[in-house]
Amino acid sequence: MNIAPVIEYLNKQKGYNISAEYYAKVDIWRDWWRGFYKPFHEFTEVNGKQRIKRNLFSLKMAKKVCEDWASILLNEKTEIIVDDNASNTFLQGEDGTGGILGANDFWSLGNALVEKAFYSGTGAFVLKLAGMKLAGENIVSDKDSKIKINYLTAHNIIPLTIRHNCIVDVAFVSEVLEKGKKFIYLEMHELTNDGYKISNQYFSYENQNLKEAPLPEGIVPVMYTGSDVPLFTVFSPNIVNTYDNSNGLGMSVYAHSLDNLMGVDLAFNNLCRDFKLGGKKVFYSDSLIRQDENGKDITPDDVMQQLFSFMGDLPMTEDGKNALMTEYNPTLRVQENKEGIQAQLDYLSFKCGLGTKHYQFNAASVVTATQYMGDKQELIQNAAKHYIVVERALKEIVRAILWAGKEVLGQAVNPEAQVTVNFEDSYIIDKESERLRDLQEMRDGILQRWEYRMKWYGEDEATAKAMAGGVMTDDDLMGFGGDA
Repeated sequence: MNIAPVIEYLNKQKGYNISAEYYAKVDIWRDWWRGFYKPFHEFTEVNGKQRIKRNLFSLKMAKKVCEDWASILLNEKTEIIVDDNASNTFLQGEDGTGGILGANDFWSLGNALVEKAFYSGTGAFVLKLAGMKLAGENIVSDKDSKIKINYLTAHNIIPLTIRHNCIVDVAFVSEVLEKGKKFIYLEMHELTNDGYKISNQYFSYENQNLKEAPLPEGIVPVMYTGSDVPLFTVFSPNIVNTYDNSNGLGMSVYAHSLDNLMGVDLAFNNLCRDFKLGGKKVFYSDSLIRQDENGKDITPDDVMQQLFSFMGDLPMTEDGKNALMTEYNPTLRVQENKEGIQAQLDYLSFKCGLGTKHYQFNAASVVTATQYMGDKQELIQNAAKHYIVVERALKEIVRAILWAGKEVLGQAVNPEAQVTVNFEDSYIIDKESERLRDLQEMRDGILQRWEYRMKWYGEDEATAKAMAGGVMTDDDLMGFGGDA
């Protein structure tokens, strides 16, 4: 979707001064994520007088990098714990798989959004309130309302107001297809003295032109939430954006690694081309070629012929060998190509924050656990940095859901409840060592027993404090996995 017409509309109708320049970079990052950036992957070969378009063989590593970051940062073992039981149940059901999050397939679609945010530089969770009642333009509590979550990337986000590096006012743009006809849905969230104002507009979209159209049934033009709690949260990879005119959007995790993506594909293309061009080549003397009744040349192998007669002297090469047939066996250079690809992958993973040894294809390599963790140090540090923005986004969207649950659905939930996010990072962190370290800190009085239970048992604060009410004995410590 081309967002430029929407930006042009906002600038003209609202008097804004928003630049569409940055989205061209997002388009390039998306092409790499899809695995085909035309200016690089398409090239022309000249075969005699004929020009033939060809495509480079590609490993499509940009998507793999984003997939790996999404798998690390938000996966099925990530836990969100609300210290209010009613709120926690409303959010994710009794078993942790239901509630609002379960109804919106949050863990699957949220993981996909993190992947897309890491290619596009920005992602947003946006709450939608379906079937709600209004008194004028104000929301009225109604238990039959529904909470939906939209998952949007940089292509759909137009920041309007930024304060202290936080997006306060924002427009979300979505492309809708109705019976083969394209429409643009524009949703604006603006903070006023009376809380957030949410306005909606609908446009038909033909030949890059917008024409205002009636809103679909159930969508109101304007409503006021009466609260300063935003019904959206925007996050980006936790890296400093080096580009101008970014409008408050973030930067792709591989924005500074495009040369490395090219290097990987050049090396991989060389390997594939060597195999493609490396088949045995057999050159026949004209004296071995026969023709059928239509004048088509027939080689000996076409007719499986093995016996031939030759009249006159046999042709000879300069070195005295028989020249009736010559074969050529190109060198495949498998090992050199493999080493080249591995080197390029090491550079790429280093530049994308995954460490130099994240992509290894040397099956014979055996390392100790200590060496393995040492190799992962850079990944651990960068993951901890990205956890900050993902954790904040999760807490903000949970707060928005709980606010909507109370104010819109009339549920007995607490939007101010404490929210804890536990990331599953055993893939990159030695969890046993971390647990023993926390156990030692608990013995030394640095960490409270209830804090330990919250972290390692996923209990809310009240439950953890109740369970930790007794005095910890040496037997208890042994039960926690440590030595008394």
